[in-house]
Amino acid sequence: MRVSVEKISFDCAEQAIIQCYEVNDDVKSIVRFIESTEATLAGYIDERVNRIPLQDILFVEAVDNKTYAYTLKKVYEIKCKLYEFAMQYEDKQFFRCSKSFVINLMKIDNVRPVLNGRFSATMFNGEEVIISRQYVPELKKRLLGERI
Repeated sequence: MRVSVEKISFDCAEQAIIQCYEVNDDVKSIVRFIESTEATLAGYIDERVNRIPLQDILFVEAVDNKTYAYTLKKVYEIKCKLYEFAMQYEDKQFFRCSKSFVINLMKIDNVRPVLNGRFSATMFNGEEVIISRQYVPELKKRLLGERI
């Protein structure tokens, strides 16, 4: 695939145009990535509201009826349930990997198998997140496309 970048003046709106023979998984992935770079989420630290770019979120975790979004440097509380976050952003780069975790597929450093059919994903910050065995086939499909 050939990529070209063209500078424009500040009074023009930025846009990305993808020309392809068919809209396959690779093209869909590129579109999801581009769309997610503009999206933000409200996150709270000590009663202060912060805007978190979705692309900065490594993973989201549910603990004791609260939901937390982890970035490289900070942990934010978010005011939605884990299943709501997963449903809203599953078409982006996020993936529900267990009962209490949603991971950003673009922030995985590596994945390895562990006991009982589960996998372990090491995120860019070094944290390990367990992928439950029921989610492993979908993870393989999302990471490898149709090559499995």
